[in-house]
Amino acid sequence: MAGLLGELRRNRLLYLMILPTLIFFIVFNYIPMVGIYYAFTDYSFEEGLFGSTFVGFQNFEFLYKSGVLWNITKNTVLYNIAFILIGNILQLVSAIFLAQIPGKLFKKSAQSLMFLPYFISWVLVGAFVYNLFNFDTGVINTMLTQLGLPNYDFYLSASPWKYIITTFFLWKGLGYGMIIYLAAIMSISEDYYEAARIDGANIFQQIRHITLPLLVPTFVLLILFSLGGILKGQFDLFYQIIGTNSLLYEATDIIDTYVFRSLAVSFDLGMGSAAGLYQSFFGFILILTVNYIIKKTREDYALF
Repeated sequence: MAGLLGELRRNRLLYLMILPTLIFFIVFNYIPMVGIYYAFTDYSFEEGLFGSTFVGFQNFEFLYKSGVLWNITKNTVLYNIAFILIGNILQLVSAIFLAQIPGKLFKKSAQSLMFLPYFISWVLVGAFVYNLFNFDTGVINTMLTQLGLPNYDFYLSASPWKYIITTFFLWKGLGYGMIIYLAAIMSISEDYYEAARIDGANIFQQIRHITLPLLVPTFVLLILFSLGGILKGQFDLFYQIIGTNSLLYEATDIIDTYVFRSLAVSFDLGMGSAAGLYQSFFGFILILTVNYIIKKTREDYALF
């Protein structure tokens, strides 16, 4: 105890600097963890949290037996795998191509234009998608009518939406992720490229043997950070584009949208909390597992 007090006295300024961060996490991350108890109750608004009937794992059992848990987990994981892998590859390729553009003005203009969609609200994206795909006046169906082809009702068929949602997510996040890779490329010493040019390496050989290997740590780190939230869906994206169209839930319902409907529509706090706890627990297990694998294969790239 005396050693701890001595440490606090010696480095009191440093501990004071991190105090606001500690308070933030305690108030907004640790105190709300009391709400985990909702997942094990048949919640009653009259009885309150600790007065509601304790039902153990019945909420989880219902989720499992109803088939809902498998569907929302599958959709959440598959969408996030596509977002993470395809997104990072597109961002990496775009950053490499942009770094090779010689004109500074064109490079800055292209960078700004690609970054712009990141600042567009998902509400506006949802409105844009609706005006693009709706049956009566949508751009695509209007074009089909003018070509003498029958209209296609996108909002009655779930199959196209996995591609539509993935495309719009990648489009919106491309510029933001590209900036990270572009910053990493700019930090690579020009001496490497100069030596490669002297040895007769062309631009593709320079990218293959210099740029890509030196970007591996950044790529692995971003993948690791992303995997931590692989069971956390993009709620704004799915809710603004799909809304409450139950005909599309088979291909578009994720854990976040299910939790939202449980809490805001059916007011089933127990079921919604059970789904949320399941999401957090397995996301935590996943990041530990992936970090362990990375640590065993490439220790320098592990998070901890």
